[in-house]
Amino acid sequence: METQAVGIATFLSQTDSIGKTIIVILLLMSLATWYLIITKVIQVFIIRRRSARYLDTFWNAPSLQSVGKHLDEHHPDEPFSHLTWHGLVAVRHHAQHSVNKLNEAGSTAEFITRAMRRVVDEETARMESGLTVLASVGSTAPFVGLFGTVWGVYHALINIGMSGQGTLDKVAGPVGEALIMTAAGLAVAIPAVLAYNAFVRSNRVVLSQLDSFAHDLFAFLTTGSHVNDVAAVTPIKPVVAVKGA
Repeated sequence: METQAVGIATFLSQTDSIGKTIIVILLLMSLATWYLIITKVIQVFIIRRRSARYLDTFWNAPSLQSVGKHLDEHHPDEPFSHLTWHGLVAVRHHAQHSVNKLNEAGSTAEFITRAMRRVVDEETARMESGLTVLASVGSTAPFVGLFGTVWGVYHALINIGMSGQGTLDKVAGPVGEALIMTAAGLAVAIPAVLAYNAFVRSNRVVLSQLDSFAHDLFAFLTTGSHVNDVAAVTPIKPVVAVKGA
């Protein structure tokens, strides 16, 4: 009795153009998913290291002016330094140009608030870039694979019906091969979903820290020494109250 060959290679050789198109789509989804995973993991690691280094520099600086000099020498390359830089620029700009435009209307505190809010929104959009692709792959890849399975089973049953051989060995092989598409869809979707959840949580933590830092920075910029005051050396490191003082 002739034994029917069963396997991925057989399925790929026997499937039609639609089946091959589905395989290509799943392959592209997988490549996009792993590209985003690798690049964003590297990006998160670099940003965390740079942010920790900058925050240590910020809280140990003697004045806001020294922070400004540090940012002049080292261009902002992570969210916290970027926010600080724009906050300092907003103070200087409003002091020099006052209310020449509608965007500059209001008090200094209001102008700084708008500037810092824009920075937070920009950083949020930057950190969330690529997550839409991961979410789309995670939600659609299983259905793409299921469609491939249904299409493969349909063609397998048509071929079996035309051959007139409906024995179990003739049915199980093609149907089993068609299920490969469902497995491929799940294999593409699972890493995308796990990565999406991990990145969303990581972004939520960073944005929470950035929001807290923004409140502290806003307090320093609105109640502390003027940024352009060269003689000012107001400490910006949090002061801890001494018991019994």
